[in-house]
Amino acid sequence: MAVSFLACFLILSMFSTIPFTHVVSGMIGVNYGRIANNLPSPKNVVNLVKSQGISRIKIYDTDKNVLTALANSGIKVIVALPNELLFSAASNQSFADYWVQTNVTSYFPATEIEAIAVGNEVFVDPKNTTPYLVPAMKNIHTSLVKYNLDKAIKISSPVALSALANSYPPSSGSFKPDLIEPVIRPMLDLLQHTSSYLMVNAYPFFAYSGNADKISLDYALFQENAGNIDSGTGLKYNSLFDAQVDAVYAALSAVGFNDVKVMVTETGWPSVGDDNELGASEANAAAYNGGLVKRVLTGNGTPLRPRDPLNVYLFALFNENQKPGPTSERNYGLFYPNEGRVYDVPFTSRSTPVNGNGAGVPVEQEGHTWCVSNGEMAKEKLQAALDYACGEGGADCRPIQPGATCYHPESLEAHASYAFNSYYQKNARRVGTCFFGGAAHVVTQPPRFGKCEFPTGQ
Repeated sequence: MAVSFLACFLILSMFSTIPFTHVVSGMIGVNYGRIANNLPSPKNVVNLVKSQGISRIKIYDTDKNVLTALANSGIKVIVALPNELLFSAASNQSFADYWVQTNVTSYFPATEIEAIAVGNEVFVDPKNTTPYLVPAMKNIHTSLVKYNLDKAIKISSPVALSALANSYPPSSGSFKPDLIEPVIRPMLDLLQHTSSYLMVNAYPFFAYSGNADKISLDYALFQENAGNIDSGTGLKYNSLFDAQVDAVYAALSAVGFNDVKVMVTETGWPSVGDDNELGASEANAAAYNGGLVKRVLTGNGTPLRPRDPLNVYLFALFNENQKPGPTSERNYGLFYPNEGRVYDVPFTSRSTPVNGNGAGVPVEQEGHTWCVSNGEMAKEKLQAALDYACGEGGADCRPIQPGATCYHPESLEAHASYAFNSYYQKNARRVGTCFFGGAAHVVTQPPRFGKCEFPTGQ
């Protein structure tokens, strides 16, 4: 993540269910960064992610433990070839073949790798790896073709907004002239040829923090505002995020690649920052991420591309205590390393309203949903969660007592599921009542354990 616009996610118990939903209007995923020494194990992270209903994540490497933990989880993942390997991948097809074979084919399809990010914000890499980007992308794609994976796995490369020479008004968006012929055109030609998309990292926070005297905070945070009219198109913009995305689309059109789609692979807002990082706060982070999720899941495309759904990966899953740079860099997480939420954000289109600070107010989920146990949880933790639900939690556990209607099947998983669901329904299926430290998750089909019927709420 670029640190400058100009240079350029309890105790482990009852925390919120945050379903990341893929709908027609757009998709929300999350970046799983790991520059920290206090994060949960990959297996625990996968349990957390699954319990929240998150269906897509993006990582910054091909870590064996992470990819193994993701196997058969149903979570799609974007992996990355780091900048330091660009030269080797660009200059040696055998290296590219070996890298794909070792880091992709060894895990796919059990681990649902759907894309490879070749490098990250290469144009601002101080080690000047830009010349190797497109050759590396071409060699990695050649390897995917060789192993018959090119139809299943896309390739792209995340680009920072600093690659734009102009971004305001959005219709004037253009790439920096010195990048166009050497790298932009050949990269876009490859993306077009492979039916891929341009990965873009967009941070309205940087733009606002550096220009707070010119940019309305409400405009940056998806709050009610007067909006801005693009003098070139007459289109009205009510969010800085939309304006930034459309500036990229305008830049694509300017170089003749109007048909290449955009995916926002990073965006977020810090909950803490230094004194000079204007706007960094929990309330603003909740407002930005909550507003963005609502925008993506309930809205259409951007003003310039209304029929193109917004596909966005939030940055980031956790606060990362070893990231260098200003304080904000270590405080983009939706969760603390102990898996507690940093702030409340509604992550479904049904989770409204939004309060005065922009933070989501948890509301009852619509439709019939149930809470069941996670069969992969250790027996000790599952038993502890069951004991809590039946004790302090106040769940109705009479039906799972010996001789009662739901005692059979006599299994810890079945009994825990009944108890968890009782607690969940008792609490009106509210956000945060089906987690139990990763021991439970929400399902949309009624559970079936023998002849026992699981009740729904009123």
